[in-house]
Amino acid sequence: MDEAANQATEQSVDDADGYFGERVAATYDEDVADAFEPWELAAAVELLAELAGTGRALELAIGTGRIALPLASRGVQVHGIDSSRAMVARLRAKPGGDAVGVTIGDIATTRVDGQFSVVYLVFNTIMNLTSQAAQVACFKNAAAHLAPGGCFLIEVSVPDLRRLPPGQDVVSFHVSPTRWAFDRYDVATQSESSNYIEVVDGRGEYRSIPFRYVWPSELDLMAQIAGLRPRDRWDGWARQPFTSESRKHVSIWQKPAQ
Repeated sequence: MDEAANQATEQSVDDADGYFGERVAATYDEDVADAFEPWELAAAVELLAELAGTGRALELAIGTGRIALPLASRGVQVHGIDSSRAMVARLRAKPGGDAVGVTIGDIATTRVDGQFSVVYLVFNTIMNLTSQAAQVACFKNAAAHLAPGGCFLIEVSVPDLRRLPPGQDVVSFHVSPTRWAFDRYDVATQSESSNYIEVVDGRGEYRSIPFRYVWPSELDLMAQIAGLRPRDRWDGWARQPFTSESRKHVSIWQKPAQ
């Protein structure tokens, strides 16, 4: 296949996979590795295995299997939903990847068979749903998959608006000689975008990914709409207390036992 055909194929895959196509999937594991300490992954897997117990776990936006594969290695039966075939292909190529079931689809609406003891959505991915209606639908979808007494867990950042002085809507989070990255906020609509500018071989490239940031209290209301009850909220995977200074939270809601 010539270079033009390769580029056309990659573009068609990226179009099908949205913002998480082949170009992102190719370096995703390396990119996120810098954001996590090994203890954090171990703590996440420990908590999810505890919630799963002897039941099954469903990961919304399973991606390349960063959480799902070590959780499966603990003996938990894991299934995933993800819209990106490119990301799932990376999961499949890893040891144990063929043992994790994956359904390609939208995390807000796609259903899979059976019930689960825990459904989870990590690494800010609830914000990839860019409308309040879609986020509410995701909660309803998670609740529909839960067995009675099961739990829905989300890991997400707290909106960082305190870093915005009056009149400013941009917060930089990476600056280097060849790469710049910043978040842009619209507080009127709760819309946010992460923007990346990179210089490769003397050529500049720009990429922007949209989000909708969401407050902890708003998530609690979404859970209530979906028929779930608050169970726990921590500052992070180490289960530290959540406070007004917390930059992110791990929250759990529970489906009532019948």
